Amino acid sequence: MLDILITNATLPDGRTGQSIAIAGGKILEVGLNVTGAAGRTIDAGGCLVTPPFIDPHFHLDSTLSLGEPRLNQSGTLLEGIQLWGELKPHLTGDAIKDRVRELARWSIAKGTLAIRSHVDTSDPRMINVDALIEVREELKPYIDIQLVAFPQDGYFRSAGNVENVARALDKGVDVVGGIPHFERTMEDGARSVRALCELAADRGLRVDMHCDETDDPMSRHIETLTAETRRLGLEGRVAGSHLTSMHSMDNYYVSKLLPLMAESEIHAIPNPLINITLQGRHDTYPKRRGMTRVKEMTAQGINVALGHDCVMDPWYSLGSHDMLEVAHMAVHVGQMTGVEEMKAMFAAVTENSAKAMGLEGYGIAKGCNADLVILQAGDPMEAIRLKPNRLFVLRRGKVIAEAPPQMSTVSIGSESYSVDFRRA
Repeated sequence: MLDILITNATLPDGRTGQSIAIAGGKILEVGLNVTGAAGRTIDAGGCLVTPPFIDPHFHLDSTLSLGEPRLNQSGTLLEGIQLWGELKPHLTGDAIKDRVRELARWSIAKGTLAIRSHVDTSDPRMINVDALIEVREELKPYIDIQLVAFPQDGYFRSAGNVENVARALDKGVDVVGGIPHFERTMEDGARSVRALCELAADRGLRVDMHCDETDDPMSRHIETLTAETRRLGLEGRVAGSHLTSMHSMDNYYVSKLLPLMAESEIHAIPNPLINITLQGRHDTYPKRRGMTRVKEMTAQGINVALGHDCVMDPWYSLGSHDMLEVAHMAVHVGQMTGVEEMKAMFAAVTENSAKAMGLEGYGIAKGCNADLVILQAGDPMEAIRLKPNRLFVLRRGKVIAEAPPQMSTVSIGSESYSVDFRRA
């Protein structure tokens, strides 16, 4: 007997009228004529059924800390860093875990079931690291959490961070991180990239670096990251996050850089909501958009995965951890309103992010984990347009979140109309 049978589903690749048979936490079959007795049958009603949304770049240790100890009055990156520095001495493990648990409830409701979170290793007390490792295990039945050892104050710039990153990895943090553009010199930044990639290679780990999160076109640490990836045989295991300096780089240089990134199988993780609000702050007009060259990287065949980065913290006072909001912003700021481009941005918050994180068992096919989201939309483009309700969220074949369809009743004269903003 099946645990759940989903019928009349539309899939992201355009297949319609599909049924999905689920048992033992796995997808047993997907097709047009799948039948069988089931403990629960869910009629998707032609709505889009997708694998869960994934956030490949986030900061769980700071999430929902907005206003502690005060608000970011300027809204800038540097004031956010200053605020985080003021808050860190007062952090407690319990407070971090409570905020992460609350954020996790939001994430589940939005169908976001995997998160890669950078955890600040600059505090030798390791409070952030210990708290997130504990809550990672606690939430494992519901959300996959990967942790990145992130030397927020600089790997070489901040005393003790070389040792702290190693300590965090020894404790069980999953990924090696870095922030080369925040080192004191370009040379130190490049040196940090080399050292951290060597550390990852020695330990058999993945790499995800905050890379060139600046408007400075001469910040080119992505070039070093690409070179080290090839030198150390890390292809497919390395991500460059943000990459915002690329929006200011010379086109000729970028024409050389992108093929090198593609050859090294670098994953690119822009964060549209945050990049466009924090970058370009020194510009008057014309004002740079701040987001990296998503369209060009996609055309080059580079795996582009989109991150949310922040929710209600010192750097970003908004957000609900809705990855469709991220894709929606990317479509607009990246001028990616072509049909295939919008589909690519939906993939960037689903399958591309799964690839960047190296998740196994992800997708809608026989043998995949039964992690699924049913949206009140008919296809990926409509999902990006509406950012609709997640009618059902399934984790390993169990419904862990439900929401009623969004519907308004409009009365005009003697007639009443039901409105859900979908075209008939």
